[in-house]
Amino acid sequence: MADLPRAMPFPGPPAPNRLQGLLRPVFGGLLDLIYPRLCCLCKVPVPLDAPRAGMRAWFCQPCADEVPWVEPPFCKVCGEMYDGAFTHDFRCMNCDGRRLAFDFAIAACRAEGPVRELVHQFKYERKLHLRGVLAALLLKTLDDPRLAGEDLATWRLVPVPLHRSREHDREFNQSRELALRLGQATGIPVSDALLRCRETDTQARLDREERLQNLRGAFALRRTRYRRRPPSLQGGRILLVDDVFTTGATTSECARVLRQEGGAEKVVVITVARG
Repeated sequence: MADLPRAMPFPGPPAPNRLQGLLRPVFGGLLDLIYPRLCCLCKVPVPLDAPRAGMRAWFCQPCADEVPWVEPPFCKVCGEMYDGAFTHDFRCMNCDGRRLAFDFAIAACRAEGPVRELVHQFKYERKLHLRGVLAALLLKTLDDPRLAGEDLATWRLVPVPLHRSREHDREFNQSRELALRLGQATGIPVSDALLRCRETDTQARLDREERLQNLRGAFALRRTRYRRRPPSLQGGRILLVDDVFTTGATTSECARVLRQEGGAEKVVVITVARG
């Protein structure tokens, strides 16, 4: 996999000034000699000439080859992968007859093996340094052909919010950390447009309709202290960022708020993994 698409539909990170451009490789090389970069999976040293951004900055070649990418054929709405040969777009049984508020969802990887372990360590073991590698994986979603004709510089990255009590316990919001890193790599602006205004019961034992009902009223547009009305997203295009896509209930409710209350025109869900 290439680290970046050949024709990037986004501006990319800001260019370093002349002094930064001269010193960055020198300091990077010295740092690698003192603290060698290790593959985030097998802990084997990464080659000194490996790039400092993208997949090869984090994985040795054998481990990079083991990443379980999401590949077609998959559901055109939720991205669920299927075996067999499909010559046309299709909706899976989970999405058929279901009204989802987002346009479609894209995941970079399947939530299994090394990717599942990386997400777990990042999310539950507070290994924040892994946000870099997970953002590098998330970048793959922007290669989706359905985004090929879009000028993503005009879009916004909006993270799925946590309730303040859960964020306090975890000490960070994993979706926001991923959105910030992706924003740094692409130049796409990040907007904390959503607020989780109430806690919800666990979704694990609920059926599809119960999940949606459980989430009603859980999200709202974020208002600032000095502005009573929420920010306008009228006509905006949103990349809704989360770590793992499972049933789509949470992201659909977020997308509904962005559309109905904010006036967003299009909402596409991007995640590191598809559960």
